[in-house]
Amino acid sequence: MTKQEVSRKLRSIEQFPSLFFLGKWILLSALVGILAGSASAFFLIALDWATNYREAHQWIIWLLPFGGLIIGLSYHYWGQDVVKGNNQLLEEFYSPRQIIPLKMAPLVLFGTVATHFFGGSAGREGTAVQMGGAIADQFTRIFRLRPRDRKILLIIGISAGFASVFGTPLAGAVFALEVLVIGRMRYEALLPSVLTAVIADYACRWWQVGHTHYHIATVPDMQLPFLLWAVLAGILFGLAALAFSRSTHFFGKLFGSKIKYPPLRPVLGGAVIAVVVYLMGTTKYIGLGIPTIVDAFETELPPYDFVLKIVFTAFTLGAGFKGGEVTPLFFIGATLGNALALFIPLPVALLAGMGFVAVFSGATNTPIACTIMGIELFGIQSGMFIAIACVTAYLFSGHSGIYSAQVIGSPKHLFYGRDRGKTLTEVDKRRKETS
Repeated sequence: MTKQEVSRKLRSIEQFPSLFFLGKWILLSALVGILAGSASAFFLIALDWATNYREAHQWIIWLLPFGGLIIGLSYHYWGQDVVKGNNQLLEEFYSPRQIIPLKMAPLVLFGTVATHFFGGSAGREGTAVQMGGAIADQFTRIFRLRPRDRKILLIIGISAGFASVFGTPLAGAVFALEVLVIGRMRYEALLPSVLTAVIADYACRWWQVGHTHYHIATVPDMQLPFLLWAVLAGILFGLAALAFSRSTHFFGKLFGSKIKYPPLRPVLGGAVIAVVVYLMGTTKYIGLGIPTIVDAFETELPPYDFVLKIVFTAFTLGAGFKGGEVTPLFFIGATLGNALALFIPLPVALLAGMGFVAVFSGATNTPIACTIMGIELFGIQSGMFIAIACVTAYLFSGHSGIYSAQVIGSPKHLFYGRDRGKTLTEVDKRRKETS
């Protein structure tokens, strides 16, 4: 056989291109995973310091308007091209325009730490995902990758950020594949996403950064009455996710329409939050709220906790402060689950765990990733209840979500087939025009 014939023969064997694909993405996944995981580790350490300092010096909450001004000015003068945050990653995936500026990473890192330091109510997932996406996209230029490879890079950046900040590599890998298009998965990026998530998680742990552990002690056998109760809980979790998404968009539009100069929005918002925290006499509803999330698995909490967290977080983010939404969603779901234990005959820890991931599922439209996350965090024993809650919440949150740039690839049910191919922003606009 000639060399040309041997070459054609080798190319006809499917496994040889697969080996090349594997080798290329092992290299890129290692680079992105190590860098993004290390960035998440630094972020978590800084966030922990900011939280501890604020709780030890609560007078600093009165400086929240000042912190808001710094964040607002930073983005107004240096971050106009990265201000969209997570939605910018989604938009670049659908309609590529330019490499995501690396400055997105330090800007969102600074903005989020400052938000928590001065007393805003926000999360951390958005920061880690944006850092991961910005870091990953730089390799598009370095290696001169093609557009299809750039899409995979954006996916693994999201995967690395999510997996490392929560310590859930499987959920992080699936989240990155599932969040881009509602009802569709990007299987061509499955291997790179999994590899990067695992490497990023190990990189974060290598820096001796730990994650909060939760425990569900008792899980009943799945029987028909419990199945129906789980479905009811899932419906309520989905409605809570819907309320959070719409509240966040409402406050964002309110501040945008009333205050035309963006840096002043977090100044006014910060002043309102500081006064309300002072009048309430508690810092329970600002910051991440991890202690309250832990308590939701163990003790009875006031049934209105989830409502106040929705308002505080939606107001904080709508005013222009930085941070993610997911940890507040964990707070909302866990405390709502705790409240549902008053009339749903399921263990309180199980309901808190179901709500923990189900409200997140409804708000991000990622039921598979959230189910996997619940299993990673709470164990396989509660997997059936978690899955029912997540998919039901996904359905009942409707075509809404915290990521307005999400595209509907497959509608949640056939009654809304006309929404296929539209973004959540377009669906929301049409809904308002017809209501």
